[in-house]
Amino acid sequence: MPVTNEQVAKVFENMAGLLELKGDVVFKIRAYQRAARTITQLPESLELMVREGKDLQEIPGIGEAIAKKIAEYVTTRKVSAYEELKAEFPSAVLEVMEIPGVGPKTAGRLVQELSISTVEELEQALLDGRVAALPRLGEKSAQNILKAIRSLRSKERRIPLGKALPVAEAVIAALQEQCPQMRTAIPVGSLRRMQETIGDIDIMAVAPDGAGVIDSFVELPLVVDVLVHGPKKASVVVAAGLQVDLRIVEEDSFGSMLQYFTGSKEHNIVLREYALRVGLSLNEYGITTMATGVQEKLSTEEAFYGRLGLDWIPPELRQGMHEVELAAKHALPRLVEARDLKGDLHVHSDWSDGRDSLEDMVAAARERGYQYVAITDHSQGLGVAHGLTLQRLREQRSVLRSLEERFGIRVLQGSEVDIRADGSLDFPDEVLAELDIVIASVHSAFGQPREKLTERVVRAMHSPYLHVLAHPTGRLLGERPPLDLDMEAVFKAALETDVALEVNSSPDRLDLKDVHVLRAKDLGVPLVVSTDAHRREQLAQVRFGVATARRGWCGPQHVVNTQPLAEFMAWVRRKRP
Repeated sequence: MPVTNEQVAKVFENMAGLLELKGDVVFKIRAYQRAARTITQLPESLELMVREGKDLQEIPGIGEAIAKKIAEYVTTRKVSAYEELKAEFPSAVLEVMEIPGVGPKTAGRLVQELSISTVEELEQALLDGRVAALPRLGEKSAQNILKAIRSLRSKERRIPLGKALPVAEAVIAALQEQCPQMRTAIPVGSLRRMQETIGDIDIMAVAPDGAGVIDSFVELPLVVDVLVHGPKKASVVVAAGLQVDLRIVEEDSFGSMLQYFTGSKEHNIVLREYALRVGLSLNEYGITTMATGVQEKLSTEEAFYGRLGLDWIPPELRQGMHEVELAAKHALPRLVEARDLKGDLHVHSDWSDGRDSLEDMVAAARERGYQYVAITDHSQGLGVAHGLTLQRLREQRSVLRSLEERFGIRVLQGSEVDIRADGSLDFPDEVLAELDIVIASVHSAFGQPREKLTERVVRAMHSPYLHVLAHPTGRLLGERPPLDLDMEAVFKAALETDVALEVNSSPDRLDLKDVHVLRAKDLGVPLVVSTDAHRREQLAQVRFGVATARRGWCGPQHVVNTQPLAEFMAWVRRKRP
């Protein structure tokens, strides 16, 4: 199995924690923490870089010693210094350090003073009062650790962004109806950063009668269980099975709180380090001038970042990469927005496996203000999706032409053509030549070896008729892992063939994922953001694909279907032999 960047980052994250527990020098601990943050967000495969002999020290935050350890891990699956460090501590320390909010020193105390060997044993020690009895911990800390353990377990059952966000919006809408005096309510955490999966939902609100809002919150019809009910904070479980936490905050510190609880942890670490360099200290309540000890509360995020001399940073970019550095230089990119898109290039109808008619899908595209839409029903080989034969394809064409005239929007006839096991496309070239646009994807033989699978996809991309590789890795979040593809080979083929890679907006896919989007963007690979809609209302799901593109640092110039009709059609025709 290939070595992933996440595996390498975890090694350095654990090394930093163990060194902190050991009381080692701060600069070494910080170096490993920075390396872990950098590697987590790195779009290029470290394994590939090592295999190709690239200089790892060109990566910001990676020095000679860390570069050697990366090479050692890639070649041996171990880092000798890490193995030696682990041997100095009980094995349970690392497991306990995984609990949110439990730092290395606390983890060391819990394991050593209570003879804890598993998280289950720690949970029992929390329940029987042994943790609360430890000096400098107490009942409140014990309750927080217990909650974190239970929350961690629930977050192991993460759900796609596209399912979590509508739940959050429904809760907020219901709460606003019950509490018109509530001034602001907004999701925070990973949901606001638009991560692909969500563990639970955190909402922050401002209201003159906070306790009254909390009371209304726990009594909402959506709520099936109340976990915590306090005057300023409550946790409930809603009908969708998700935990939703509501926190009431003061208006004058809302900006500070919003920034802090949006995260990410990595971004907040970088931000704190930056603030310290300019004589400031940060926490969730505001910004403190270290020389005077005076704390300022900030009511908006713009004011919070502005006090630091930074431009406001979009939540999708708060990843702990170089966003703070760019914000200080006023050089953050303008990210793509849903309103930039001029058309959708992946739409199904009831002619194959969609629910709604051609008329409904074209009308929905026109209602969104699009200049063009591509109807891409499945090709004949995908029988389970009622794929179109050549005869049905030609029958559909005349219907689409009439709809184009009726709705005043350019309607492209396309097809989502199946990539066969040998890399050939499901329609012959003479049929593909009749289509306005061709997208292709893998729907079968997912278990082929890495080399064979990559060769198959690359061969398909070399078809002179192919415009877009749809949902390139074939993953279904929580259901099917991504194809074992050599993505660097796919990116190279995309550059050679001018085939665009799709950022699929379906909440079940979000494919390409954000780190692949970033890598493709950096290489100059063309991208499209489309919905794979099978019902008219699914055209609105484009916001999830746009969010993924934003997390990959994409501007409008990186997305083909932000082009107006004339420019887009020039790109389409350029692909023809």
